[in-house]
Amino acid sequence: ILRLSTNAGKISVADYFVQFDTISASGADLDLGSGGVVLLPDVKDSAGATRHLLVGGGKDQNLYIADRDNLGKFNAGGSDNSKLYQYLPGVGAIFSTPAFFNGVLYLGTVGSPLRAFPVTSGKLATTPSSQTATSFAYPGTSPAVSANGTQNGIVWALESHTGQPAVLHAYDASDLSKELY
Repeated sequence: ILRLSTNAGKISVADYFVQFDTISASGADLDLGSGGVVLLPDVKDSAGATRHLLVGGGKDQNLYIADRDNLGKFNAGGSDNSKLYQYLPGVGAIFSTPAFFNGVLYLGTVGSPLRAFPVTSGKLATTPSSQTATSFAYPGTSPAVSANGTQNGIVWALESHTGQPAVLHAYDASDLSKELY
């Protein structure tokens, strides 16, 4: 994950994050970056400080939440991702891009239901508040949200299987167990 700068008219790396086990993860084809990154709107942490967060993941099945003001760099001597703002291991292989609406991150990993992770006091919940009955095969699903401002949110998800027609699903954004279409 890179933050770029354009100081003096030149593009340069201003900050970065790479997982602590990047060499072995890359060698095993479990690298970070197969999924898209979502920039969250400003959130307040438990101390009332404003946080500028981003969320991303990859084939290693982990979700990385980084502070855009301090991405965490590389923990060379470490055996964990403790330099990150937050880390959720084992959420599933991410080849899609999450969506964010009304304080909730919607994540559709490979072979799993679409799940809703609320953000409270600047942290993502470690377990989903709701999920769909449908599981989404490779590459998972990249949800999209439509709404009337902050009301009547609908989370849209495309289900695709090789050799079969794609199916569009619509879910109530406040409870993914309620399929609307």
